[in-house]
Amino acid sequence: MADQKGTTKKSSRHPLGATPDAEGVNFSIFSYDAKGVELLLFDKPKDLEPTHVIPLDPAVNTTFFFWHIYVSGLRPGAHYAYRVDGPREDSQRKDGQSSLALGHRFNKNKVLIDPYAKGNTNALWDRVAACGPDDNVKTSMRSIVIDAASYDWEGDMPIHRPMRDTVIYELHVGSYTKSRTSGVTHPGTFSGLIEKIPYLKGLGITAVELMPVMDFDDKEVMRVSPADGKPLTNFWGYSTHSFFAPKCAYCVSYEEGSHLRDFRDMVKAFHRAGIEVILDVVFNHPAREIRMDPPSISKAWTIGFTTIWCPRTNNTIWITPAAVTRLTVITRSPKS
Repeated sequence: MADQKGTTKKSSRHPLGATPDAEGVNFSIFSYDAKGVELLLFDKPKDLEPTHVIPLDPAVNTTFFFWHIYVSGLRPGAHYAYRVDGPREDSQRKDGQSSLALGHRFNKNKVLIDPYAKGNTNALWDRVAACGPDDNVKTSMRSIVIDAASYDWEGDMPIHRPMRDTVIYELHVGSYTKSRTSGVTHPGTFSGLIEKIPYLKGLGITAVELMPVMDFDDKEVMRVSPADGKPLTNFWGYSTHSFFAPKCAYCVSYEEGSHLRDFRDMVKAFHRAGIEVILDVVFNHPAREIRMDPPSISKAWTIGFTTIWCPRTNNTIWITPAAVTRLTVITRSPKS
């Protein structure tokens, strides 16, 4: 684990997220309204408390609205999260406008995942605890440091097949190989899909369209079953909370940070078989859309630049889907 004395190296606001190099990790997040940020470091995904809590100094660790710090000695595989302080819904701004009208939900007790994380872990996750006002570090999600630059694409390139020649097969990663009858080694994962490529190719399809594979909270109760009244949780993944992180449950060793490797291995395998990969990405109703979503999911980082909360409808309107510009970090080959 990093020594806090090693955090004095100059950090950078770019790139956003956690970016490792040979000497440590650069952390950078954006928040227009945050007044204080703490970086929490964990050795293991199931640690109940962080091994290090590093306060970011606004005079040293901010550039415009970016909060950033470099931690020497930290390596890929480290787990981390944030605490962020700022205006609350019940506070009043100096200009007379209420924070309620702006939708601010800052709560320094809550542990937040990184909006730009390339992978998360949910081994301890308790959605109910996250929704309350109290400290939830013992049951929080955590992000994980992943080296996105070390992967070998082996010359893989987009296929660029004309649409007129395309036959699309839509599927859900979590359910397609979930049954034991699928015969795959790791059911319900990106790896499981690789084993089914010969079958899919035999159908004559030329592209697979994957229902949302970005990370979402599968403990979110969407509605109750009309048949038996039991809660129905989010299975399909249409309330994304991390657009740059593959769904952890679809990865074989997500607690070790296999998120990008597993996803990229799948894309590369499909391309080798002449099958294109299309992602179903939904920006109009992410997890942060509903005001009652836990701050750990909705990030509680900022409102205004990316979202506007409408008190009348009790929903958030996403006005700047900036995530589109960084989707290439997990889906494309380096030269594409």
